[in-house]
Amino acid sequence: MQIIAEIGQNHNGDINLAKELISSAKQNGADVVKFQIYNAKKLFSKKNNPWYKNNVRSELSEEQIIDLNEYCKKTQIEFMASVFDIDLIKITEKIDMRRYKIASRSINDKLLLSKIFKLNKPLIISLGYWKKPYLPFQNKKNQIDYLYCVSKYPAKTKDIKLSKKLFKKVSGFSDHTIGIKSAIKAIKCGAKIIEKHFTMNKKFEGPDHILSMTPNELKELSKYKQYNI
Repeated sequence: MQIIAEIGQNHNGDINLAKELISSAKQNGADVVKFQIYNAKKLFSKKNNPWYKNNVRSELSEEQIIDLNEYCKKTQIEFMASVFDIDLIKITEKIDMRRYKIASRSINDKLLLSKIFKLNKPLIISLGYWKKPYLPFQNKKNQIDYLYCVSKYPAKTKDIKLSKKLFKKVSGFSDHTIGIKSAIKAIKCGAKIIEKHFTMNKKFEGPDHILSMTPNELKELSKYKQYNI
């Protein structure tokens, strides 16, 4: 059973904070830290987006990505990322990233997906925007782990439908609720992967801090790994 601590944009453009988050994730039981690699001006709209400045500030350069990957190696935790632009895949291949995360918003991006599938690396795919009754990409040769996900920020507990039957179909749960109760329930239902945003402080400025787990919550969540070894 693996816990993915999604740092995402929660470093707020501060690489020292990013490294603090990596260290804390390792110390408190995470197996993987995940970042978001994007061109902010291409991915995010200014219109009706109160977080646009934060999106731009949190864009990682190639130099920063290489630095963070090296820090993860020293910390002995896996570096993983969602990549939102085909031109940026060259960076994650330069650092030989072991596997890729496909975010819910990218599940219909045929050009991006085609490029990533051709790398023949393991994938973790969130299903927040996938509304069909069958799983996508079953014809692909890549090793794929699917994550149940409700793409609301934050998601309400009442929107989360967890069951043992669900986790016979998918590998895990990408949790956007506040707190860790839903993640704990998912583990008890058989989830083998839990992905959840991670922050040092839920009151920090940024779109995801409120729905992120703190170091103490991660430490508590990691105790439940015993349910799925």
